[in-house]
Amino acid sequence: MKTKHLFQLTLTVLLAASLVTLSWAKSPKMKMTTPIPEAFTAPDKVKTSIGTLKYFDGVPTEGSTKAIYDYLDTSRAVNVYLNSIPALSVNALREGQAAMGADTCNKICIWDSLMDSTTVLLTGNTSTMYAVGFLDLLKDGPTVIDLPPGMLGILDDMAFQYMVDLGVAGPDKGKGGKFLVLPPGYKGDIPKGYFVVPSKTSGVWVFMRGYLDKSMPLDKAIPAASKNIRNTLKVYPLSTKDNPPAMEFINVSGKKMHMILPNDYTAFEKLHALIQGEPEDYLGPEAKGMMAAIGIEKGKPFNPDARMKKILTDAMAIANGAARAISYFPRDPGNLTFKDSEAWVTAYADKDTTFTRNGAYRLDPRVLFHFGYICVSPAMAMTVAGKGSDYSMCMLDSNGDVFDGSKTYKLHIPPNPPAKDFWAITMYDTQTRSQLQTDQQFPTLGSQDEGIKTNPDGSMDIYFSPKAPKGMEGNWLQTIPGKSWFIALRIYGPEQPWIDQTWRPGEIELVE
Repeated sequence: MKTKHLFQLTLTVLLAASLVTLSWAKSPKMKMTTPIPEAFTAPDKVKTSIGTLKYFDGVPTEGSTKAIYDYLDTSRAVNVYLNSIPALSVNALREGQAAMGADTCNKICIWDSLMDSTTVLLTGNTSTMYAVGFLDLLKDGPTVIDLPPGMLGILDDMAFQYMVDLGVAGPDKGKGGKFLVLPPGYKGDIPKGYFVVPSKTSGVWVFMRGYLDKSMPLDKAIPAASKNIRNTLKVYPLSTKDNPPAMEFINVSGKKMHMILPNDYTAFEKLHALIQGEPEDYLGPEAKGMMAAIGIEKGKPFNPDARMKKILTDAMAIANGAARAISYFPRDPGNLTFKDSEAWVTAYADKDTTFTRNGAYRLDPRVLFHFGYICVSPAMAMTVAGKGSDYSMCMLDSNGDVFDGSKTYKLHIPPNPPAKDFWAITMYDTQTRSQLQTDQQFPTLGSQDEGIKTNPDGSMDIYFSPKAPKGMEGNWLQTIPGKSWFIALRIYGPEQPWIDQTWRPGEIELVE
């Protein structure tokens, strides 16, 4: 027993001596010593989310240095993607239109028979006529858009930033007129008689909606709107004004068309290609530096090595998840349509189309909008009683769960939906944020549909399921087992009860 105690005592003394020796070896006390708080130093070892980091007197070891650089490159790549979603989205529009043949300013894609689900476009709708084009100011110089009366449209630049409204909300007040779009830094003469629109970027997206005459039945109003666009819209370089190229209108209704941004490694390749055609000041110093840190620079090839390709691929997996988390579970209260519901979401947080607050970008609301929606204009966010339109998306059921395409759900629409013109519900695919592709050509129901049954009090119940509930075929939108979905409620000509929220749709409830 005494031998055991003696051994333990000896071991304790030796350990204490060794600790003292280590302490002296690590940091002998010198005469010239200023106490340094731990907040200004690095420990020998620290556990982090990227593993245990090790240091020798504040200098990271070789293994820790590698881990830190891997993290830095990954985090920078994630942020490059999230901050570039607007540019990548408008670039996807340009590529999609060009793939259909609209590769010069005088070629316009038009949905003569409205848009169905074969068009893969962020939250496109089936209720209005779209016509879209693209300007290449680097190639064509100043470009003229001769707009017909009765249009509604927008010009957005290659950062998906608002430039000007066309038509009803624009300077022509819906009467039509000639818009002259100027390249970045243009110093030449500007002729009179145009609405002059300077651009910060070489590429400009042209978005237009055709006017559907409310006095006509739809089967007459749709071709009339198409005819108005085809017969009167002209887009041409100013340099050709005396002999402009003939317009070409490409009917893309029912055509398989893809116009959404990628969320894999190819996004970085597209981003590199995009900035080659834009001016030097297209990006600010911070954005340029962030892109350069992962190998994306104007005037230089993009050739990541095997290590960097692996990191960029991993970063895209994280960024894709981040964009989807922000989109389907927003944490900015400004994105909630109704303050008592986390299910109904508005695209523009607090109705703000600049995505700023107190001079700072609201990063999550900007990602939410551009990952799922298109068209940036203050007119899209202004709700005036009886005019324009307003939207709300329902992402979750009444229990806060994601929708399951194998199950049956019900949405109650109270009596007297406050829409001066009409209202519509459209279903979307959670993968592509585009119209859900089912056996229904137009995944939409609304006040323009004749087969909807109403309850005795004038309210309606809309069903979402793989098969229609018996007797409710006119109130049904098809879902797909194994897939999810969400909806957009569009109110055209929103009236005061919608604006002050004395009227609102119910929550979408699980039936079975």
